[in-house]
Amino acid sequence: MKSVIYILVSIVLGGALGYLYWFNIGCSSGSCAITSVWWRSTLYGMLFGFLLRDVVGSWIFKLTGW
Repeated sequence: MKSVIYILVSIVLGGALGYLYWFNIGCSSGSCAITSVWWRSTLYGMLFGFLLRDVVGSWIFKLTGW
């Protein structure tokens, strides 16, 4: 159950960061594939958050054996 919560938190945090990236930087011309619309940037942020959590989690597991 604890790992599911960590996964959900990383997905939500990644989505929030993806949305903030679109909101603050974004793409004004509309020709950018990832950041031209808010939902696509949010989805990529969610995916990146999940993948980063997976990589960091497995790295911590290897180091500590936890």
